This record gives sequence, C-alpha cells and structure tokens, in this order.
Amino acid sequence: MPQIIITHVDFSAHMLENVIITQQLEQDLQQAITDIQPDKLFVLTDDNTREACLPLIQTWPCMAEAQCITIGATDDHKDVASLSEVWSALSRGGASRHSCLVNLGGGMVTDLGGFAAATFKRGIPFINIPTTLLSMVDASVGGKTGVNFNGLKNEVGVFRDAHRVLLSTRFLKTLDTENIRSGYTEMLKHGLLSTPAMWQELITFPLESPDMEQLQQMIGRSVAVKADIVEADPLERGIRKALNLGHTIGHAFESWSMQRKTPILHGYAVAFGLVVELYLSVAKCGFPTSLLRQASRFIGDYYGTLPITCNDYPTLLELMTHDKKNEGGRINFTLLGNIGDIRINQSATKEEIEEAMDFFREGQ
Repeated sequence: MPQIIITHVDFSAHMLENVIITQQLEQDLQQAITDIQPDKLFVLTDDNTREACLPLIQTWPCMAEAQCITIGATDDHKDVASLSEVWSALSRGGASRHSCLVNLGGGMVTDLGGFAAATFKRGIPFINIPTTLLSMVDASVGGKTGVNFNGLKNEVGVFRDAHRVLLSTRFLKTLDTENIRSGYTEMLKHGLLSTPAMWQELITFPLESPDMEQLQQMIGRSVAVKADIVEADPLERGIRKALNLGHTIGHAFESWSMQRKTPILHGYAVAFGLVVELYLSVAKCGFPTSLLRQASRFIGDYYGTLPITCNDYPTLLELMTHDKKNEGGRINFTLLGNIGDIRINQSATKEEIEEAMDFFREGQ
C-alpha cells in the first residue's frame, strides 16, 4: 500500500453542529432533552461523577425524572460486564426506543454509555456531558463508542454520534492535577497537527497553575481541530488517522501498565507515546530535532517517567500488533514531517521502534 502524505493541512475553526461549548449548561441541556422528547430519561455516572458532578445538575427541572445508573470508576470498568449492567438497568427502568441516556463523566463513561445507547433496542439517543479535560477535547467529538476487551483498549465498539455534546468548564474544578494533565496531552497532539502558533501556546502554558479562562479558549481551539478532521473523514479511512499520533505506542504503554496491575492514565500513556513517535518522525520524516527535544522536555517535566526496560520491548511490540490501524501485518503509525505536516500510514521496523523506545528511556 503506498504511503499517504498530507502536507500543511489548513484547519478552519469549524465546529460540529452537535458540540456546544456552553456557559449556560442548564438551558442547553433542557433544549437538548426537549429536542428528543424522550418517554424516559436516564443518566449514567461512575462512582466518582455521581458524587462530584451529578449534584451540579440533578436538581434542575429537566433532570427531575431522570433515573440514575452508576458503574465503577476508572478504565478497569470499561468492559463488557459494566456494559451489561447498563443494558440491564435500562431494561429494568422500562427504557424504550424513545428513551434517552445522558452520559455524565469522563471518556470511559461517554464511550461505554454511547455504546450502550447505540446498541440498546438497536439504538436510543444519548447526550454526552464530558466532565474531564480529556473527554472534552478527545471523547467529545468523533462518534467513537466502545469498551475494552481481552486486555485491549477499545477493542469492541461502533461509530455513533451523540445527539448533543455539552462542554462546560465548571466540571474541571472537580479534577485533580493528574487528570488535568492527562487531558492536556490530547491538546498537545492537536497542536502538533495544527500550527506552530497553537503548539507554542500549548508548550508555554503554565500547566502547574492553569488559568481556567485561557484554558477554556484553548479547549475551543483544540476541539475545532479534531472536529474538522472528523468531518473530513468520519469513518477513519484517511486523514482521521492523524488523530492517532502518539497512540500506537501510547495504547501499548497503557495496556502494558494494566497487565502489571499498575495502570496509568490514558493521557500519560499517550504523552509517553508522543515522545517515541516524534523520535520516529525525526528518523523517518525529517521532523525537527529541536521540536522533539522541546516536546520531550515538556512531557518529562509534567508527566514524569514510565519504568520500562529493554526486557519489556517484546511485550510492547506484541501489544502494538493488535492496533486497529495496522494493515498487512505492519505496525502503522501517524508521524509528522513538521508541525501540521501529517504523514499517515507510516510503518516502522522492529529495530526502528526499539531505537525510539531507547531514546524515550534514556531521556527519563
């Protein structure tokens, strides 16, 4: 298969129609529910968002009749067992094809809840209210739903857009530092896919003491980058693969950490994956070494280290072979020739990948 090289993509700040960055969440949620006119309303939370986030919306008149379904928190519960719990709760609650599910939580809740809604009664409408920075800039756009299966991330799922995605920074006040940084990784990725100006704003932003007003504006720009890519390629057959930057190796790092019973946050795994894949970008596509060093330094300062050794390489390479982007037995990557110079469907040899992981380890 020939390489596909997409150079200097021009992203306009176009938003998907179903995604709203809102300053009036109650009114916008009321309008979304009114548009659907459900016979029954359900809200899905996890243990954390039921305590920290549900109280912010449950007293609103539009949520008065909502039945709450709660699953376990953390990615460990993004599985078929939790999916079955949601289906069972919908069934017990008398949900029909005309009911609606509001997913209130991070990417785990919106991914699993979206999949549950997309498959229950062959599909009921759902509304996503992301409560983490990661879910706002990543899971909020693109229509991907699913669960982990057989130890692999997002192995089973479908594409299905939410009726509305409502983004409100009020929920960011409920997050700890680690979860803010986890979400910020996806913003770094969007900056690398976009323009030098966006990258510089991200790399110089004081992440140790974030200004929430500035961050909200940056979230809007970040979501716009993803929205434009998704609109151009909704089923991930071409340019949408750009969004996998950092993820081929990042998902392997994440699965490796889960196997060791020392799970790391998704954004931390992708941050480490960015370092490795930017090294591959330097070696294979001429990405500027100065930008690799800048990204590596920023990620080292804010995300710390991952205790891999060369003995872990076979396991990591095996995990990479399960990536859904692979074709013809090759491990596929999205790499960069420069900021905004996107190279999809790039392959690398075992030796090249190991060399890139050597660079990552030596920089820790």
